[in-house]
Amino acid sequence: MSFQVFGIPVSRGVAIGRAVLVASSRVDVAHYFVAPEQVEAEIQRAFRARDEVAREFETLKQDLRGDTPQELAALLDVHLMLLHDEALIGAATQWIVERHYNAEWALSAQLEVLARQFDEMEDDYLRERKADLEQVFERVLSALAREQGLVPTNAASVVQRDFAGEDPLLLVAADIAPADLMQFKRSVFHGFITDIGGKTSHTAIVARSMDIPAVVGTREASRLIRQDDWIIIDGDAGTVIVNPSPIMLEEYRFRQRQSELERARLARLRHTPAVTLDGERIELHANIELPLDAQGAIEAGATGVGLFRSEFLFMNRNGELPGEEEQFAAYRAAVEAMHGMPVTIRTVDVGADKPLDRMSASELRHGHVLNPAMGLRAIRWSLAEPSMFRQQLRAIYRASAFGKVRLLIPMVAHLHEVRQILESVKKVQQQLSDAGHAYSHVELGVMIEIPAAAVMLPLLLRHVDFVSIGTNDLIQYTLAIDRADEAVAHLYDPWHPAVLQLLASSIGLARAAGKSVSVCGEMAGDPAFTDLLLAMGLRSFSMHPSQIPSVKQRVLRADAARLSTYMPEIMGSEDPRREAELAFARQKPAKSLQQA
Repeated sequence: MSFQVFGIPVSRGVAIGRAVLVASSRVDVAHYFVAPEQVEAEIQRAFRARDEVAREFETLKQDLRGDTPQELAALLDVHLMLLHDEALIGAATQWIVERHYNAEWALSAQLEVLARQFDEMEDDYLRERKADLEQVFERVLSALAREQGLVPTNAASVVQRDFAGEDPLLLVAADIAPADLMQFKRSVFHGFITDIGGKTSHTAIVARSMDIPAVVGTREASRLIRQDDWIIIDGDAGTVIVNPSPIMLEEYRFRQRQSELERARLARLRHTPAVTLDGERIELHANIELPLDAQGAIEAGATGVGLFRSEFLFMNRNGELPGEEEQFAAYRAAVEAMHGMPVTIRTVDVGADKPLDRMSASELRHGHVLNPAMGLRAIRWSLAEPSMFRQQLRAIYRASAFGKVRLLIPMVAHLHEVRQILESVKKVQQQLSDAGHAYSHVELGVMIEIPAAAVMLPLLLRHVDFVSIGTNDLIQYTLAIDRADEAVAHLYDPWHPAVLQLLASSIGLARAAGKSVSVCGEMAGDPAFTDLLLAMGLRSFSMHPSQIPSVKQRVLRADAARLSTYMPEIMGSEDPRREAELAFARQKPAKSLQQA
């Protein structure tokens, strides 16, 4: 039966394929693909784990005392029966063979199938046996986790090929942490759906960086959709169509082809300089997560990296943080890949929805922190870990010997933080000089993402070389909206007058002080805001590489001087969005852009 699920569109386009459910569990489950030659070994891992759990159950039965209730012995027999049932381990191995899932993922997928079957049983007693199934499942997972050295611990272990044959795969989950998404980044998925999340949650941002359609905040998708269901993700409308009719499939396949043609047309602008009609040269930089992303930035025509999110080097590491040499190698690789173009490296921005494995729950994780978005995160955490912070600074400064590097500090709100940062930089420079390591001049910048920083910007500008506006957090903190919470997502409004006032003021103050200013938040990559930001005086944008062509098209059609004349009307309006649409519509697109 066909039905629809509605959510929040966060990454545009259409994806059609089979559902891959990542079931939520009380036990964390690793999800990765194994190479063809590893399939048999992975199957043996599953059977070894089953046999180990079976021995545990047999030992427990033998150790039962005579006065033990018979129900307990019977329960152990039920668990043993479930453990040896072909529908569990035996069927799970088919996921390994057919999809090349790792053993944990295969078990998780099969549990999802069986759990739904139990939920549909009419008999109450049988339906309640699902809890026994879950307990057995978690014991097998624990046994798998005890195997040492057999489970990959980082994204480099993900196999880079599609084992689904002709059927694309679409990921469905209650939630996907950004760190987990990075494992799938260059994998087989063509789109994803989550029950929770907001338009500018970090999960949504990573989805856009993967350049695949995505819908979040669906609430019930992971419970309504079954493994291997055919689904359509409409990333433009925020709609998920499950088991679509042939007519519906054909309609969306037509839309897919149209989207591909549009991308090909925009790709022709790659080598065209981003210059407005009135001669203003605009910098279009790229946001990247990993050094390998620099190649995508070059291919998209980026003129530099405006934001290297270094925190993704720190994730999925089982508590082990990258050392100085590993970080240096990553930063150097990105710098060299950009061939002399600037690379802005943001110091580790963790906390809230981007916790590290080594951080305690009491410090950072949701459910344990009263307000994680306002807790120990970003520069606050770095300054609380001075040894780690200086280690990262040393790696960044060493990379500056191989190209133009800029250092960006997230979540600054106090002048004393800037002074601590400058002191750390001074110590690091001395350490490098003493050790004989080469480094070049590195410009220091801060992110404007807390309203306090925007208000006190004149003071900050005395100590830094540039500023970068992180609109995602700036909007979140200005409007007191948790950007990962779909319950209040409708209140997250980039067009709010207060947000626009802070944006325009920050851009104007930085330019007046002769300091460079860029926007690296989601507004920079949204063509709907390109004219507005140009009108405010912004000349440097940073976004995911996939967004550069569409933003460049808007830049090429814009007259920045003329756009700026509309700012008083827009800023004074009670409905800035409507006023901007009416004002900018008066600017006719040029006809000499080869229909760009």
